[in-house]
Amino acid sequence: MSEEKRGGFREGSGRKPKADEIKVAEEMDAVLIPKAVWQALAEKVKEGDGQCIKTWLSYRYGMPKQSTDITTNGDNINILPIEWVE
Repeated sequence: MSEEKRGGFREGSGRKPKADEIKVAEEMDAVLIPKAVWQALAEKVKEGDGQCIKTWLSYRYGMPKQSTDITTNGDNINILPIEWVE
């Protein structure tokens, strides 16, 4: 097995600093005015573009709650009653 280090801090890992996110947003705004992008998206929504409608709704109302069954593979779980010991 490799002695490669797993977990912990690795250069470039983790979430980027907020300042980096702000810098990217400012660079994007310098290329294209955000209002123009929203207007273009709105036009595609009016045309019935499914992906644009999905994008619009996810920004307007948020993504729907997703549930994932990672333990039971769809089987029922028999929950045992809790017995208190004194």
